[in-house]
Amino acid sequence: MTDALPAILLSRLLDDSMDAVIIIDDHCHIRYLNGAMQKLSGYGGGELLGQDLDGLLPDSLGAHHTAYVNGYIEANRVSSVLGKVRTFAIRHRDGHLIPIEMKSIDLGHIGGRRYFGAFMLDVRAQRAMEEKNASLLAQLEQQAMCDALTGLPNRRAFEAAAAQAQARIARSSAPLTVGVADIDHFKSINDQYGHAAGDAVLRAVSQAIREAGRLTDMAARLGGEEFGLLFPDATLEQAVQIAQRVRRAVAATRTTAPDGTPLAVTISIGLAKLAPGGSFDGALSDADKALYRAKHGGRDRVATAPLPHEAKAAPLATP
Repeated sequence: MTDALPAILLSRLLDDSMDAVIIIDDHCHIRYLNGAMQKLSGYGGGELLGQDLDGLLPDSLGAHHTAYVNGYIEANRVSSVLGKVRTFAIRHRDGHLIPIEMKSIDLGHIGGRRYFGAFMLDVRAQRAMEEKNASLLAQLEQQAMCDALTGLPNRRAFEAAAAQAQARIARSSAPLTVGVADIDHFKSINDQYGHAAGDAVLRAVSQAIREAGRLTDMAARLGGEEFGLLFPDATLEQAVQIAQRVRRAVAATRTTAPDGTPLAVTISIGLAKLAPGGSFDGALSDADKALYRAKHGGRDRVATAPLPHEAKAAPLATP
């Protein structure tokens, strides 16, 4: 029981507490603050004693706090905040706000006055760690959805975007076209010039695909020299026009082999319509079949499925 202890012991305990402690009276005048509270606020104890608590509160609360306390006392109602830990902020002497966790307590009447106390915990370090962890998590999530070599989204990101697009067209019946693109004769580049040259080609082609498409389109590296394409709000005919622009952009791209030889590459693209309620895997399979037809039709071209329509271009020589 604390009533058997000398009051000085309790005072010393509060004075040296790691938590900031403050006591105010029913006029919201500060009557006590311990060392941790002085350090937290930037004020010496003598500077705040007798002063209004409002000066330590955020502007949005400071002007109303005294009236709120008086209303609570006069109404003698149950408080919705007293006795509960809540997130709050106090104003430091230099003006900046410090995030804290606070538990306020009604200390009752003593000597004809009503007193209230509060324990405060500085959570700046905790907030900084949470922000750091959130930033790190966002970076890891981004890395998990990004192809490290090309900077394009990877297969996982492509499948996630496809699922979102599929849900969207189910609601709106907006057109969506799926595509698969593949660099022509890519294996011969690796075999003749090495994987460093192949990586350079992949990066250059990826940039060309990204820049030639619309802002709403998505291109992802599915693996090796294969790319997945999403054309939201584009009919099959519209997607053909975009894909042709992509194909031409890739054909105009040049990279250099380690021995200085200029490299020109082309791509073949297969497209398929994804109907509302249709299977994305099925549409992707149809696009892959169209890609196969484009490859066997001479490469450097766009083919669609299931219609036997092809948009051909004269093949470009590959060094």
